Amino acid sequence: MNRLVTAGLLGAIAIALGAFGAHGFKERLALIPEAAGWWQTATFYLLTHAVAIGAIAGRSAWPTRLWAVGSVIFAGTLYGMALGAPRWFGAITPIGGSFLIAGWVVLAWTSRQES
Repeated sequence: MNRLVTAGLLGAIAIALGAFGAHGFKERLALIPEAAGWWQTATFYLLTHAVAIGAIAGRSAWPTRLWAVGSVIFAGTLYGMALGAPRWFGAITPIGGSFLIAGWVVLAWTSRQES
């Protein structure tokens, strides 16, 4: 998939889910003490990586791939727990985080020759 398409879709999803969390799901998120924080963190990381994908659209594809997969896993598990999924979803979240970190490391590695 085109990287700008990926960035645009992830960004749109982040904004929509952020709005749902602030308005549409506000009462539901109040049922679990940590839910609002999980929702906010998921939205922040999803949007941050959507912007990062767009920013490097003309460069190596590997950071984009890692960030896209990591964003879906990381944010998806947090959104799931915020909506009542079992707490063991939290054990999956660091896998997504590892993909996000790997994307940044790969970006640094592939950019080292350019400085």
